[in-house]
Amino acid sequence: MRPSLDKVMPEAWKAAEAFSSAIREATLQRGLSVQESEFIKLRASQINGCAFCVDLHSRAARRAGIAQQQLDLLPVWRETGLFDDRQRAVLAVAEAATSLPTTDESEADLVGARSVLGEEAFVAAEWVAVTINAFNRISILSRHSVRPRDNEGKIIR
Repeated sequence: MRPSLDKVMPEAWKAAEAFSSAIREATLQRGLSVQESEFIKLRASQINGCAFCVDLHSRAARRAGIAQQQLDLLPVWRETGLFDDRQRAVLAVAEAATSLPTTDESEADLVGARSVLGEEAFVAAEWVAVTINAFNRISILSRHSVRPRDNEGKIIR
């Protein structure tokens, strides 16, 4: 069994949480909405295969008011017309920042995203992507488990 990073080095976990909190505040100040941040967190977590973070951020996205249909179609967002320009921009950032190194196609997506979001919100979106990618790795390496929940999100024992 692998050791849990957050349990063995709780001071590092506290520092990661403080970092995440600082990024959350800074991104809100730069015009990135909670919904946009949750789109980034959820899409990056899907790409990374982090079940714990997909579970966590699916619930957070619903609480933030993201429509269930958008959540259901998130893996194929490019194939639908259900996402507005800003949502498409943050999703492009999430994918480019998660699937490194960048390609010509992802660089073009980033240029387009910057033109939609503006420099400050674009950089904020990249910071959210950097942060969730770090947390995905922590959760995957720690083998954080997903607990069964009912339709209201309460843990089933």
